[in-house]
Amino acid sequence: MKKIISISILLLVTSITTHSQKKKYKIEKSHSEWKKILSNEAYYVLREAGTERAFTSPFNNLKLAGTYVCAACKTPLYRSEHKYDSGSGWPSFDREIAGNVEKDVDYKIGYARTELKCNSCGGHLGHAFNDGPRETTGMRHCINGVALEFVPKN
Repeated sequence: MKKIISISILLLVTSITTHSQKKKYKIEKSHSEWKKILSNEAYYVLREAGTERAFTSPFNNLKLAGTYVCAACKTPLYRSEHKYDSGSGWPSFDREIAGNVEKDVDYKIGYARTELKCNSCGGHLGHAFNDGPRETTGMRHCINGVALEFVPKN
């Protein structure tokens, strides 16, 4: 019994220590610095992990060739050729630009979801689901449009 209790305490301490360590990003700013450069809605989504209302992003119907970058730090995140209409109300992509999007787990709505963040500044982008196009990756990166800026291809 003592052995079980000891192992349980060790696992609990390890879990708390692991979750309390904050990842360091290449681009870090204070809350007030982010508020100066982001709109209120972009700050809410990128820095507070909020969600914009469905069907409000001008990127939903954008069909131009180019790259979607992080609205906070301009890191390239998604290519237009990987964007598709998921019908969800948010811009959707079947894959990210390798190495530029971090995957994390969030439990904010009571169960585990894959949260997507900018790997350079930690800005919240949206979530990943495995209900995307089967002919490609099978993934749907459901992204808040306000977390993105679009750079057209030359």
